[in-house]
Amino acid sequence: MLNYAWWIPLLPLITFVVIIFLTGKAKNLSSYLSILSTFVSFILSCKLFLYLIAHPETVEMSVEWFRTGRISVELGMLIDPLTGMMLVVVTLVSLLVQIYSRGYMHGDPALSRYYAFLSLFTFSMLGLVVANNFVQIFIGWELVGLCSYTLIGFWYQKPEAAAAGKKAFITTRIGDVGFMIGILLLFSHAQTFNFLQVEEFLHRGILSPGLLTLIAVLIFCGAIGKSAQFPLHVWLPDAMEGPTPVSALIHAATMVAAGVYLVGRLFGLFSGSAQAMLVVAYIGGFTAIFAGTIAVAQNDIKRIVAYSTLSQLGYMVLALGCGGYTAGLFHLMTHAFFKALLFLACGSVIHAIHSQDIWDAGGLFKPMKITAIVFLLGSLSLAGIPPFAGFWSKDEILIAVHNSGHTVLFVASIITVFLTAFYSFRLWFVVFTGKEKEGSHAHESPAVMTIPMIILAILAVVAGLPGSPWMGGWIHGFIHFEGLHEMEAEHGGHGMVMYLSLAMAASGIITAWIAYKARWISYESMAGTFSSAHSLLFHKYWIDELYDLTVIWGTMFTARVSGLFDRYVVDGLVNGTAWVTIAMGRGARTFQTGLVQNYMLIIFIGILGFLLTRLL
Repeated sequence: MLNYAWWIPLLPLITFVVIIFLTGKAKNLSSYLSILSTFVSFILSCKLFLYLIAHPETVEMSVEWFRTGRISVELGMLIDPLTGMMLVVVTLVSLLVQIYSRGYMHGDPALSRYYAFLSLFTFSMLGLVVANNFVQIFIGWELVGLCSYTLIGFWYQKPEAAAAGKKAFITTRIGDVGFMIGILLLFSHAQTFNFLQVEEFLHRGILSPGLLTLIAVLIFCGAIGKSAQFPLHVWLPDAMEGPTPVSALIHAATMVAAGVYLVGRLFGLFSGSAQAMLVVAYIGGFTAIFAGTIAVAQNDIKRIVAYSTLSQLGYMVLALGCGGYTAGLFHLMTHAFFKALLFLACGSVIHAIHSQDIWDAGGLFKPMKITAIVFLLGSLSLAGIPPFAGFWSKDEILIAVHNSGHTVLFVASIITVFLTAFYSFRLWFVVFTGKEKEGSHAHESPAVMTIPMIILAILAVVAGLPGSPWMGGWIHGFIHFEGLHEMEAEHGGHGMVMYLSLAMAASGIITAWIAYKARWISYESMAGTFSSAHSLLFHKYWIDELYDLTVIWGTMFTARVSGLFDRYVVDGLVNGTAWVTIAMGRGARTFQTGLVQNYMLIIFIGILGFLLTRLL
């Protein structure tokens, strides 16, 4: 089975090449080829996953890619339980998104280009997941960023979409600079890019604690950018300008998952530095509650779910920083399913009402029962209500944070539970149970869109069972980190955390019901009473405006000053030298008349002058 693992990432790459060079004009054929190749990759991923369940081992396959001096760079695969889980998640979500796109993107003239970049996106993420060395994972990392740029800005005719694509590309590059510096700094000491060899080097304890912390934090900069952690989170909400299926893919199983996967893959590096783990934990915890507060005041249906993604990614990073290795990666899996479901359900709503404003919807439960039910299941999973998938993984995160002893982080994570439940059901109540709009012609989406949502809804219910006591917490034995005593335990031993989490989630749902369904409290009057706070949250703490006034304005000002300096100082010196040379040439040319008598006269004057100076 392992010999066929190469085909899992290669098939989407081959499809991309075929669509670009051969089938670009045949839109339907291009879409079917992309779906077929992803389906085959999914089947192979499932077979590999089943093999790893029976043989939970770490296998490395590689060939030398190139050599320069004593440095050898490999092209290889690192197959272990984490790889197997991620391959299934990425290929399944990508497959369902591509099937859904057949309905959502129907009639788009650039459908072939759309499916070509979806295939390249899938290849990039799969290549990143199976990489066995830093060079290969960095290539996949950058390809994911490139694909996000092309897909977020897919409708580049819209200025907002083009700007959002550039914003995502540039913002994530900032984190990638730190990532690259960290890789090079680690290589300069370990003399290898191979993950397993680097792990052996770290076990020898040669690196000083300060240097180890520096390298870990620099590499974490890449995760901050890709997984949209504060302060590089600003690109993710704007990414909603892309097609909704792209949002589902980016926010569920590919780009944003890459940063969390990176920390999990290099957990041996991070766990070796308590200071680095603290940085990871606090950035994740702050991002979780920060994004949660913003989501409660948004009106764009996709942006609400986008800020939910930011918050949940913060949870994952927080868990990893607190030593909850399995908890963070388990939530990465369950989140992929229910978040992809929520985005596709958002797309179904947008497809029906042709608007992204939740206040343009209302009373959609009756005409869109399937969408409403699957949206409810996804919201229950996101809110952490048992026995849905999100409950089991989020509860593990809360236990890990509680056991880590970081009281501030635990309080922040519990408050975030309330916020998550509140904004999830605020969205559901307004869109599906609110007053139906006059003249609404909303109707259920076609089967090609609803079937992928139903599959994801089933997974949103059952995907958490491997971490439940009913299956003996199987996921803990399958995905674990050797040598780490994880701060995780059975649910029964941490009833206080579980009951507190359920109480906060229930409080959030009840509060949303009171304000947006029963209308016992007028949300309009509440927004007016607390207008300053509402404005702060609605405008996302003015972070984008702050960046405009500082980073962007400063960069543009520096660029303009540099341009003026280059034009008038640097170019002035060069042009001045040329002007002097030309002037000297013109002056000398006056003596070059071509007349012999003039030359004789000049010689005579010169000799006369010489004799006079000698005689006097």
